[in-house]
Amino acid sequence: MINIYTDGSSRGNPGPGGYGVVLTFKQHRKELSEGFRRTTNNRMELLAAIVGLETLKEPESVVTIHSDSKYVVDSVEKGWIWDWEKKNFKDKKNEDLWRRFIYIYKKHKVKFIWLKGHAGHPENERCDQLAVAAAMSSGLKADFGYESEERV
Repeated sequence: MINIYTDGSSRGNPGPGGYGVVLTFKQHRKELSEGFRRTTNNRMELLAAIVGLETLKEPESVVTIHSDSKYVVDSVEKGWIWDWEKKNFKDKKNEDLWRRFIYIYKKHKVKFIWLKGHAGHPENERCDQLAVAAAMSSGLKADFGYESEERV
């Protein structure tokens, strides 16, 4: 089984933000992160899960995503995203990322485990470090989905 640990962070909400991902499979480990100039914490939490899944090479992978985001975990595990999808995401934020998530989610066998944030879990703490460092790095990218949604 593949484990994906995720975290997102933003300095201000909205503000500069980033995500951190740690993927583990047997003896293999991969860390990913990226920062954006203006975004939200929820977007970074969701983007971390997306990027983790998009990194997988084999379709139908059995995956557990460990996240401290109730927004992401509950939206999927309680089935809310399927209702949003049926209603074409009417009045929902982060439509661009939820559509991207659903596309990659359907390619794998995914379950979520919620972790209490900042509670000493080594992989969650590492994801937080990666996310914060990415948010504070120079040359931050534009989160076009957020910035175009913000203008509406």
